Amino acid sequence: MVVAVGQSEDGTLSLVRGINSTKIRVIETVWDDDQRTGGRTFALETDKAFQAIAPDSDWGFYIQADEVVHEKYHMQIREAMLKYKDDPEVEGLLFNYQHFYGSYDYVGESWRWYRREIRVIRNDKRIFSYKDAQGFRKLPNDKLKVKLIDAVVFHYGWVRDPRTMQAKRHNWLQFYENDEWIEKHHAPVEEFDFSKVDSLVRFNETHPATMKERIRRLNWKFDHDLSLNRYTSRERLKRFISRLVGYRIGEYKNYKIV
Repeated sequence: MVVAVGQSEDGTLSLVRGINSTKIRVIETVWDDDQRTGGRTFALETDKAFQAIAPDSDWGFYIQADEVVHEKYHMQIREAMLKYKDDPEVEGLLFNYQHFYGSYDYVGESWRWYRREIRVIRNDKRIFSYKDAQGFRKLPNDKLKVKLIDAVVFHYGWVRDPRTMQAKRHNWLQFYENDEWIEKHHAPVEEFDFSKVDSLVRFNETHPATMKERIRRLNWKFDHDLSLNRYTSRERLKRFISRLVGYRIGEYKNYKIV
């Protein structure tokens, strides 16, 4: 596993090195603050890790720091990587997503959450991280041809205690907006307001084994009344049409399913 670790003063590098595994190779990097607009820095850092993958590797398995793959999907992923290894028409594997919000008991249900994204890519150095590193494309700017597989990425980026979540949100905005915009639109409050969510559903399955201890240490309370779920008029219309035609109208798809 290649881990790109940017310069910091919070002990991240020591933490990663402290895992003390021969399977981990750390790439120390310097983030380019001049590329922060639109989250471009995240893509550049992703590319650094991808370029460090050994030439004889067939695939690159990309995972962000707030994502976890449940062990129950390991076999399906491996089988898909073997099945399509020698098929040049398949440039990546597409995963479904679960976006946890507020606590480990709720998942975002509205369509503003992205439903799928590429997380396994062919080791072709013409492939690059796209925009803010959510997905990938290939030079000059082509969408990847992918296979949708029966595997889910658990995204825990919105599960933090309210103070930590607010700090993260403020830091995250610095890589998308300029200082003037942040000062005008992002109020300097101490805690993130989790109540401003549109719709959630209860999560009644199991979490990955590697998350059990973290979940046990949960030190804040978050509850959501599902009866308060709300949808915009536009989303209601899109859901209605999708029930009629069988697919999501206007869904963002940075890939081509083959």
